[in-house]
Amino acid sequence: MSMKKDLAFIISGAVLFLAAALIPESLSVFKLIVYLAAFIVSGLEVIINAFKGIVKGNIFNENTLMVIAAAGAFIIKEYPEAVFVVLFYRVGEMFEDFAVSRSRKSISEVMNICPEYANLLKDGQTVKADPEDVKIGDIIVVGAGEKVPLDGVVIKGKSFIETSALTGESVPREIGENDEILSGCINQNGVLTVKVTKTFEDSTVSKILELVETASSKKSKSEKFITKFAKYYTPAVIAAAVLLAVLPPLLIDGAEFSDYIYRALSFLVVSCPCALVISVPLSFFGGIGGAAKQGVLIKGGSYLEMLSKADKIVFDKTGTLTKGIFAVEKINPVDISAQELLEYAVYCENGSVHPIARSLREAWGKSVNTDLIDSAEEISGKGIKAAVKGHIVLAGNSALMESAGIPYEKAQGGTVVYVAVDNSFKGSIIISDEMKEDSAGLVSKLKKAGFKKTVMLTGDNRDSAERAGQKAGIDAVYSELLPGDKVEKLEEVMNDPSFKGKTVYVGDGINDAPVLARADVGIAMGALGSDAAIEAADIVIMDDKPSKILTALSAAKKTMNIAKENIIFSIGIKVLILILCSLNVVGIGVAVFGDVGVMVLAVLNSFRALEKHKEK
Repeated sequence: MSMKKDLAFIISGAVLFLAAALIPESLSVFKLIVYLAAFIVSGLEVIINAFKGIVKGNIFNENTLMVIAAAGAFIIKEYPEAVFVVLFYRVGEMFEDFAVSRSRKSISEVMNICPEYANLLKDGQTVKADPEDVKIGDIIVVGAGEKVPLDGVVIKGKSFIETSALTGESVPREIGENDEILSGCINQNGVLTVKVTKTFEDSTVSKILELVETASSKKSKSEKFITKFAKYYTPAVIAAAVLLAVLPPLLIDGAEFSDYIYRALSFLVVSCPCALVISVPLSFFGGIGGAAKQGVLIKGGSYLEMLSKADKIVFDKTGTLTKGIFAVEKINPVDISAQELLEYAVYCENGSVHPIARSLREAWGKSVNTDLIDSAEEISGKGIKAAVKGHIVLAGNSALMESAGIPYEKAQGGTVVYVAVDNSFKGSIIISDEMKEDSAGLVSKLKKAGFKKTVMLTGDNRDSAERAGQKAGIDAVYSELLPGDKVEKLEEVMNDPSFKGKTVYVGDGINDAPVLARADVGIAMGALGSDAAIEAADIVIMDDKPSKILTALSAAKKTMNIAKENIIFSIGIKVLILILCSLNVVGIGVAVFGDVGVMVLAVLNSFRALEKHKEK
């Protein structure tokens, strides 16, 4: 039922309830009819859900308790209480539903890595075709800026491809003839002719979509807090009411069945936990609302509960703990100044559009005099050879130094650019993905907050991953993973017998969608994260600050504490009232009044969850 319909039924029920209350006692039959109408309008969904629960064998649920309590109230002619029971329950449920009203759309609708067409080569001409119609062995053409629609092998052309959709790695990968290419990648510049090796249903894109769906089905569904409570409370109350109706007349001389049946029915009416059914959902509403004011969107109360029980947290790297922006981190000159080394590298890489070249130019911060560059030649997969200021300069990876036979000092870090001038090694420049400012100290704070194990899963290369993991203080790092590998590693972490709590995964990319869907609690970076990740996640951090995980955790723990306070307080007073009512010390009117008072106090306590959550 939609929220608008819910609200319409609740308002209609409330109006009928007020109308019935105004009808004089002399019109008792008409008064009963209007109260019944108010009950049915307010509680139709409760009645239906109670019936469904009984059919499915789930007899002792909160809906059954509401219906039994309401029926008891009608039998003993306490009509207002009968309507109160369902009306309060529906209001409480609406509060929580309102907080999560922006439900997730279907993941498959937003998985924007799925290509819409393939440029199929036929008789020397390219025609647009549905990727599902392309067969193994067909030839397709992928232009600059286009998504690769199917897995295959490059038979012509050379380009840089962005693999972040699959691996999360921001650095484009160079690709040429005879190299394997996967669907979901984006071709950045050149035109590639590709021979298809897999059908669309077996392609990497389809596998990612399938992974998300499979992961979602494996994910445990947490029950609503009040539903779990009702599993134990409902049978206990019903059993107590039956004993109250049967035992005293059998054991006490002079005790009448009619008297104790009335008491048992009164007991059922009073036992209905009005304070709980409105204050507990309201606590979750407050927790969700308070977190939202701080830029943390939580998609349901059950995720607050699971987050409060988590003791393992798994991170993606690029875009989550790091900025995904590459910058010069360190310059290691040899027999030359750092500025001269950087200058040679910049002039050598001047014609390149690679992010590494851009980061070098940004670090240099000056204009390049192209008159000083006589020639430049790209050496595939290794780097660039250029004539700069009358010198032969080599700038590239270790393979470039080795192929030129130049002894060099190996550097550790992110991506390393080695520079040689006139066959003499002049140093190295380390370029790495910058850590987000508030990533520092995050892991230690999370451990203080109760997380016992921290893990990083990333598609980045091993050196970059381990360096980032070391900076962040992560316990275990797994690198060079595809989406399927990430799901497998996450399940290993989730099934670790050393830790009994829930598992949280934090990520931002398309490749993180299956893992976010599989984790007990998936947290996505919302500002720069992909639509797929945001839709697959249970919690979304809108400003991309990892420290907001602490805000979400604070909201979860505070909300659960408030909910537990309300339960202990409400049940404590409820038990006292039930005892007094059973002994006939107080009447049902006084009992209901006391219950309403408890509800008001519990509701006021629930509003504390709306307060700002501190990042501890």
